[in-house]
Order: sequence, then structure tokens, then C-alpha cells
Amino acid sequence: MKLPPAVMVHGLEHARAALAPGVPVTLLSGPAAGVYAGVGWWQALVALAAQGGTVPPDILDCGEATGRALEALRAGQRLLVLRADPALFRNVAERAAQLGATVLPEAPPALDLASRGALRHLDTWLRATEPEASPHRL
Repeated sequence: MKLPPAVMVHGLEHARAALAPGVPVTLLSGPAAGVYAGVGWWQALVALAAQGGTVPPDILDCGEATGRALEALRAGQRLLVLRADPALFRNVAERAAQLGATVLPEAPPALDLASRGALRHLDTWLRATEPEASPHRL
């Protein structure tokens, strides 16, 4: 699956900043945000950031919590990160596939907007033709 460059966001201000350049972007939650903040928070954040416009691809990181990943799938989340035991991962991935969803074993390379100076690099990160060649997190 080929997605636009990922930007890790930790709140509404970050999500709006990631969308502001108007170029394709994938919003990625912070590590294990599906556990401590939940799928409802994440989906509301993405919807508010898009403000009625096109909703970008978004990935909710569920850490190692298979239960939270299954909950997110039931809530309609279509892209997840789950770092689980291989058998549990397979089980969740099979359920996700039945729903047309995808579970990733790790987060894609991303610009973490919580990192110092990350906003200065946002435009370059989003416009890079091969973001995978860039550092995992700036």
C-alpha cells in the first residue's frame, strides 16, 4: 500500500499544521495513542482537522493492544499499527482484511511534529518524492 508521506500528530493543532500545505499527507497518531486516547478521540481529531474537506489517510497506532485494535476496527478505523505477538497480529490482520482495513506491524517513517523544529521541515518532508529515504523521525 502506497500512502502519502506520514506526519505524526499529537493533537488538533498538529493535525491542522500537517494539512495546511495542501499536499497529500497521511496523519499518524503518536505511539500507542489508540491505548491512552482511543479511537473516538482519533477519529474526531482527524474529522475536525479536515473541517469538512477531504479527509486524508490516517493511521491509529494501537501499540501492543489487540483489544484496542479490534475496537478501532469496529469503529471504522481502516489503517492501524499493531505491534503484537505474530499469532495475535495475524488474527487481527485477518479480521481487518474482512472489513477492507489494513493493520501494519510498525508505523511508517514519519515527521514527528512534537520534535523540536519539525514545523520548519514540514513542507520539505511532504514534498519529498521518496520520504522513506529521509530519517524516520526528525
